[in-house]
Amino acid sequence: MSYQDIILLIDSPTEKDKELIQKAYNFALKAHEGQLRKSGEPYFVHVYETAKILADLKMDISTIVAGFLHDSIEDGVATEECIKKEFGDEILFLVNGVTKLGKVKYRGAERHIESLRKFIVASAQDIRVLIIKLADRLHNMRTINFVRPDKQRRISLETLEIYAPLAYRLSIRKLSRELEDLSFENAYPKEYKETIELKKNKKEEILSRLEKFIKSVKKALAEQGMINIHTDYRKKGVYSLFKKLETHENDIEKIYDLLAIRICVETVADCYKVLGIIHGIWRPLPGRIKDYIAFPKPNGYKSIHTTVFTGDGSVVEIQIRTFEMHHNSEYGITSHLSYKNNGDKNTEETTNWFRQLLPKIINFAQSIKNKSDNMPKWIKDLAESQDGIKTESEKDGFINDLKADFFNQRIFVFTPKGEVVDLPTGSLILDFAYAIHSDVGEHTSGARINGKMVSLHSELKNGDIVEIITNKSNKPSSKWLEIVKTNTAKRHIMNYLEKTRKK
Repeated sequence: MSYQDIILLIDSPTEKDKELIQKAYNFALKAHEGQLRKSGEPYFVHVYETAKILADLKMDISTIVAGFLHDSIEDGVATEECIKKEFGDEILFLVNGVTKLGKVKYRGAERHIESLRKFIVASAQDIRVLIIKLADRLHNMRTINFVRPDKQRRISLETLEIYAPLAYRLSIRKLSRELEDLSFENAYPKEYKETIELKKNKKEEILSRLEKFIKSVKKALAEQGMINIHTDYRKKGVYSLFKKLETHENDIEKIYDLLAIRICVETVADCYKVLGIIHGIWRPLPGRIKDYIAFPKPNGYKSIHTTVFTGDGSVVEIQIRTFEMHHNSEYGITSHLSYKNNGDKNTEETTNWFRQLLPKIINFAQSIKNKSDNMPKWIKDLAESQDGIKTESEKDGFINDLKADFFNQRIFVFTPKGEVVDLPTGSLILDFAYAIHSDVGEHTSGARINGKMVSLHSELKNGDIVEIITNKSNKPSSKWLEIVKTNTAKRHIMNYLEKTRKK
């Protein structure tokens, strides 16, 4: 556990960077001297591993240093004054943020909405605070077997319901996959074992065929001059597989992406060239082509997915993306936070959405200035859904709506102009209409899905093209509340009905 190992993970560190890492390493080593974890290992191992995870995510030097120091104030081994003197205001700010986050106790998402509200608020001024906490939680999950069983389950449920979804929604799959699988194992051991067994049996059956198919694909691409590529296969996470099995009647034969081939190329044009070559040889499965390059997921994920018949009686999913897209899919928002951005103006805009959302969640008095157009819609909706929450029952209900609206399975549907609208599974026409704009929702009189007239009760499916027909004389009614699924739509309808009642 040398500080040199941390430095090796940093891209082009300066001498000043190296000195600061060494200084933080020595400070933490001395600060936690004599402290032991439940496993019996020195407590320093935890802060070292947290810093290492952050370095592996290519975070900036200040964040990595804060990873070393993140428990020093909470454990009473260092003071704010000491950290400020030794490391400066920025690092003290990050450490204080993580310390506040550590005081938020989780007692079950359904009953304690305040813990989630405080959790998010603690990250309000700098998203790096949340990234440090995610790294801290990942190492804690890696060593959770040393904690007593009841605490294992509580921490695992918290990770599965709060931390992993946040990492996923920030597109940091490198963290979210491991957080999901580690917490799933401890939160639901029976379901975990059953899923592992299903995965093991199916994997052994298709692995040899998949490796043979990859060779055929590489040969076909090479014959067309596609040499500068990288191919491998992606294993589906255990928890991700479990969630998918739930939607496919627990029939693993219906899961085509248990093992998926991944092809990385240089340019976007190469992605489509590869797709054309593959479809020219292997027949694609109808309805299984997804172009997330033309229409990226709301968390920024880009790739082309297609499922083809291999010719030996099986089917396989192929994912095609550029090397840059692959990096971004693994590291998500952290790929925009590096201190080596050379003054990239987009970096500020990329992270503004998170910083600007959060003060609104607890209704800070100060106004939010310079709102970025890059703020994802799910973040705006989350902020808006806090407005007007006053009673305890409203607070209790909010967490269920939050999990259903933002942390659950998603579908992606389109406007006639090709704009992507991100909605939770099970959403109906009115949910789509209110997701476009409250005025559109209020005056909805009908709709077309894929060119055909449908009722307002129609459920939307992934890839649908939806056209909303409005009429100024149309107004929301109490019956609409029984139809809609999303918290956003419900809130707008209830607000309208309340205003009407007062009038």
